[in-house]
Amino acid sequence: MWELYDRLIEGIPETIPVRAYTLGEIWTMVQTPNHVGVAMTVNLSSRDPILKSDPCAVPLKDLAQCAKSWNYKEASLGVAAINAYYNQEPLLYEKSINVGGDKDAFLLYGEEMQGKKVAVIGHFPFLEKQLRGKCELTILERNPKQGDYPDPACEYLLYDQDYILVTGSTLVNKTLPRLLQLKNEHSRLIMVGPSVTLSPILYEYGVDALSGMIVTDSKKAREIVGKGSCGGIFQAGKMVNLLPKR
Repeated sequence: MWELYDRLIEGIPETIPVRAYTLGEIWTMVQTPNHVGVAMTVNLSSRDPILKSDPCAVPLKDLAQCAKSWNYKEASLGVAAINAYYNQEPLLYEKSINVGGDKDAFLLYGEEMQGKKVAVIGHFPFLEKQLRGKCELTILERNPKQGDYPDPACEYLLYDQDYILVTGSTLVNKTLPRLLQLKNEHSRLIMVGPSVTLSPILYEYGVDALSGMIVTDSKKAREIVGKGSCGGIFQAGKMVNLLPKR
């Protein structure tokens, strides 16, 4: 089950230092001398952290190992570290093409999802406004709102979906590998949100498209993460929508 994590971590050079980090209420940020990565903060820390030193005292690759931690706050830091390496433009287009520019994924794929069975893992803001009534929508959420399914229902509901849109925070909480196993051979799985790791390695495990974020303004990102602003993180970067090169 750790293979996907190990592949992502192994791809990070050993020489990249960590310049700064911020573990915010909603977002976590890791900064290197050249790039910034963010991930949603999952506020659960029932287990002791695996990292025994200051995150700035270890290389980025070592900090990325925290993505495998069962202390979810620490795992948020680890995924942000992974994203600090992969979510940069020079790496994106070796095995991917950008489609739709910085268009919101729910709008980009909305037309082709018309009348289809669509499951969304994670209750995104404005989700009902964008998709309700346009498709047969199923929302699965760890903290469900009225009308949502609790996330264990994925074991029963994902097998016959046409589209599955998955929040990037599933890499933090360790549910992503199982979700990839549950998709059927005909469904299309798209990872969505600022926490998404923009690596073509994910294509090898059943991800069909990536819709994530590149941080372009580290100062703005640090300000937003520190304030605990939810949607404001998009002001610090730009969205990209990637498909694998064929």
